[in-house]
Amino acid sequence: MILVVCALPAELRFFTPSAGVKVFACGVGPVEAAIGVARELAAGSYTAVINAGIGGIYRDVGRVGDARLIVADALADFGLEGGGALALPEGTLVERASANPALIEVLAEIAPHTTGLTVAAVTTTDATGTRLRARYGHDVETMEGMAVFRAAQVASVPAIGVRGISNFIGDRARSDWDFAAGARATAAALDRVFARLATRKDH
Repeated sequence: MILVVCALPAELRFFTPSAGVKVFACGVGPVEAAIGVARELAAGSYTAVINAGIGGIYRDVGRVGDARLIVADALADFGLEGGGALALPEGTLVERASANPALIEVLAEIAPHTTGLTVAAVTTTDATGTRLRARYGHDVETMEGMAVFRAAQVASVPAIGVRGISNFIGDRARSDWDFAAGARATAAALDRVFARLATRKDH
């Protein structure tokens, strides 16, 4: 069974899951995603997790209606303000998580690969978009990606992300927000993902 995780059911309204696929709406944001996915993975038996839904992108690397394969994701503004190592008496901060290398290889041609940034607040100004990009080097903004990756990692379940682009990151007045375009791109990319996985299974 493969678990497809979205924040809201509407993000996958154009996607029809096949047998062996469960769609799970975890709720919006990293806290809801981490709690929901951890609980779902503990209660079921899954061979993979796909975090799917809409996301924003920077104008110089994509367009609304595109799709991206998310191969790594970070948690925004976690740790020391401005970046750098935070001295702690024990342990380290986990601010980044990566997709499963085998899944990345299998799905290499599905969509361009990129990195995501999980934010708790949608970026609405160019200044914030520029600041975050300078620190994290991401192309796509999500609100759940890193939390889903991390929950899957702790549960030892392979994970990867698929995002349909719904808007540009930055000034909200110029974001070209289009939920439907992002949702359609997500569904089309997921169809390609499962077609590819089915082909690999047959071999």
